[in-house]
Amino acid sequence: MRLRPFRVRWHPFRLIKSLMPRRLFGRSLIIIVAPVIILQGIVTAVFFDRHYRIVTATLTRGIANDAGYMVMLENRFPPGAERDRERKVAAQAFGFVAEFLPRERLARVVGTPTTVLDRQLAYIFSSEFPGPATFDTGRFRNYVDVRVQLKDGVLRLLVPRERVTASNADIFIAWMIGSSLVLMAIAGLFLRNQMKPIERLAHAAESFGKGRAFEGFKPHGAQEVRRAAVAFMEMRQRIERFVQQRTDMLAGISHDIKTPLTRLRLQLAMMPRNPDIAAMESDIAEMEHMLNEYLDFARGEAGEVAAETDLAVLAAEAAADAGRSAGAQHRIVLSAIEPVTLTVKRNAIKRCLTNLLDNALKYGKFVQVKLYRKGHRIELAVEDDGPGIPAARREEAFRPFHRLDEGRNLQTGGVGLGLAVARDIARAHGGDVRLESSAFGGLRAVLWLPV
Repeated sequence: MRLRPFRVRWHPFRLIKSLMPRRLFGRSLIIIVAPVIILQGIVTAVFFDRHYRIVTATLTRGIANDAGYMVMLENRFPPGAERDRERKVAAQAFGFVAEFLPRERLARVVGTPTTVLDRQLAYIFSSEFPGPATFDTGRFRNYVDVRVQLKDGVLRLLVPRERVTASNADIFIAWMIGSSLVLMAIAGLFLRNQMKPIERLAHAAESFGKGRAFEGFKPHGAQEVRRAAVAFMEMRQRIERFVQQRTDMLAGISHDIKTPLTRLRLQLAMMPRNPDIAAMESDIAEMEHMLNEYLDFARGEAGEVAAETDLAVLAAEAAADAGRSAGAQHRIVLSAIEPVTLTVKRNAIKRCLTNLLDNALKYGKFVQVKLYRKGHRIELAVEDDGPGIPAARREEAFRPFHRLDEGRNLQTGGVGLGLAVARDIARAHGGDVRLESSAFGGLRAVLWLPV
């Protein structure tokens, strides 16, 4: 049997990537600060451990020597006033609290080593004192309880804790943490100033993508950011120049073609009326309508300035205009219209809605319009109860001059630019138009715009 290779679903690098901040500021701060903090942590751990061990060993050896001297004094004098006086003088000289416990015996040699201090004390007392000795580092907060077996009792010493441990360790750690915090603050301020030009560039690009004006944008920041800003401004000028050239070209073509069409219309008006003349006038009217559609599609409302617009009022106006032009005001229902104000090109969005409504009125007997917020989007849905479009062919409906062979023919009574113009306008505002299945069995066209 062939074994399948085991696949790890959660890759460690993917997990780290998922935990990384989403914004460039956070990632840059981590790139700068993380190596410094890691290096400081390693250096601190190595230095602190080595420093603590060396200092503790030196101090405990000194304590052992002092305790050994006091043991020698205790064993030298018999019990009495002179022995007590010598013990008191030595204890004051060494900074200890000394006490003689007569007729006591120690049961164990040293305490159980659990910390660096315990291990050092255990090593020193085991090597320096031939007799039993013990210590306790946890009974008192400020003292270490040391007991040494004498020939006639036990010598108890309360040694100040600062005599056996490094007292400046907390200051060292505080300095390291403080320096790291200062480093993070300085790096944060520096990165924040470096991020501002990038944020301005992103805001300008986003506004340009939504068709909104942005004034006062100038290249700032590092050389690479300035180059990107200059490239963006040049790209914007090229796009606007291309759109203007396309519009001017099509406007000239439209004007040149409309001139002979007007002459034809005048000549037909002077001729006797008959069915052939009426058919020719209808063809001329259709050609003029097609030329206007082509020009509107090419222009894309490029000359209009974006302004704050109440989309609820705009939706009501578009519904009224579409219903009046089709003679079907009673077939359009405004449902769940929320008051929403957004900076858009008013006439362009109205034309987009009108195209969606005209398309719905052509194939449905009932049309419903909804306007609502959905996260960071504003959605305007136009639903009908017509035949609809199969899901696999909905994208074809947005292709200019394209006819669907079956189902719903979106080009009836037009030139096949209704949905193409609607999507072009929506995308010029940073949004889009999508087609879905309607709850009424027909088509649901959704215009969404970013907030």
